[in-house]
Amino acid sequence: MLKEFQEFISRGNVMDLAVGVIIGAAFGKIVDSLVNDIIMPIIGAIFGGLDFNNYFLPLSSAVNATSLAEAKRQGAVFAYGSFITVALNFIILAFTIFLMIKAVNDLRRRLEREKPVAPAAAPPADVALLTEIRDLLARK
Repeated sequence: MLKEFQEFISRGNVMDLAVGVIIGAAFGKIVDSLVNDIIMPIIGAIFGGLDFNNYFLPLSSAVNATSLAEAKRQGAVFAYGSFITVALNFIILAFTIFLMIKAVNDLRRRLEREKPVAPAAAPPADVALLTEIRDLLARK
């Protein structure tokens, strides 16, 4: 079992996946910062100057706080501002990944078009001989 596990781990795909997960986590933090620190304050200013993450509806009469963190301590809340922020994070991340994959696919297509086409290999001697016989018979 240990040998089988070692073979599984040493495969290139597993290592590539591990690198992808690590880079993805780091990239996710960049997108979170972009959304929370740059985009959402602008959207919050457009919609009344409030922190968009603090948009919520209290689901309990005991909730009278003005910030989401305080409101969650007081009772149940419907935190739609946080959901919108996370959804925006997802859309930005998905669009960025789409653009990266599109760029890689375009690069692959361009490299395939630029790749020189190898001349067709000469047919084996027996095929050439049979082709010659066929052509001679066709002429008679």
